[in-house]
Amino acid sequence: MKVSEIMTKDVISLSVEDTAERAAELMKEYNIGSIPVNAEDRGVVGIVTDRDIILRCVAEGKDIKLQKVRSIMTSNPVLGDEDINVNEAARIMSERQIRRLPITSNNHLVGIVSLGDLAIEPDLHEEATEALSEISETCLHSN
Repeated sequence: MKVSEIMTKDVISLSVEDTAERAAELMKEYNIGSIPVNAEDRGVVGIVTDRDIILRCVAEGKDIKLQKVRSIMTSNPVLGDEDINVNEAARIMSERQIRRLPITSNNHLVGIVSLGDLAIEPDLHEEATEALSEISETCLHSN
């Protein structure tokens, strides 16, 4: 099964010029914790999370209304192509310890796959469980 068959296709994204405040507003509105970031000429160049906003902006006393997403995002995010199969997506997510994988086609954002997307597919439950286990285990050891 291709990742394009299970990915969420209506994906919210930000520009590198958007503010941290705009990112937070979108996260609240759509009840999400991360948003891919696009640069007009380069496609997806980063991903910003609620944690990025807290640690790289709020905790450092920066003005959320002025702080650009480009300065708090994680650059060079791991991306998947819409033609990869779901087992490959699960492997990438597990190895790179990520819970969400932005999906591109010709360098344009076309979707996002989460561990939740993998978990609801009966044939992929084991891969999702294994990926979450590896992600969570690493996170526990880093604290």
